[in-house]
Amino acid sequence: MNDWLRTLCLLVWLAMAGPMAWAADAKPLAEDPVLEARVNGLAEELRCLVCQNQTIADSHAGLAVDLKNQIREQLKAGRTEQQVRDFMVERFGDFVLYSPPVKASTVLLWVGPFVLLLVAGWALRQAMRRQRAAVAAVSDDVDQRARAAALLDNKG
Repeated sequence: MNDWLRTLCLLVWLAMAGPMAWAADAKPLAEDPVLEARVNGLAEELRCLVCQNQTIADSHAGLAVDLKNQIREQLKAGRTEQQVRDFMVERFGDFVLYSPPVKASTVLLWVGPFVLLLVAGWALRQAMRRQRAAVAAVSDDVDQRARAAALLDNKG
């Protein structure tokens, strides 16, 4: 039994140590760290068109990876960040920008939440006024009934 246990331990050790013999050093993330920093900086400014609530840098969607690779290729080709950004906007519209510029076509994106907040506040105020009026009407009705009951009790 002891020999059987040793053989089993040796086989387990070989099974675990075998893959480590073929392991290689990890490849660096990028050949050019400066270029990769520029790619990541620009990818942080662009929206993933699949996820829509993440930047290209945060998303692992296939399209986001492709766009990030395209950014990398354009920057390698010597284009500036602004030229790449303009290319993406020309291709996908202002929606691709995580912070779209304020202009006529995007004013609703910037003003819309505040307008909705004002409308919700107004609706809440109106509902509270109606509620107060209903409570006051019920209160007045209760007071009138109490007075009527008191008058009836005094006459009877």
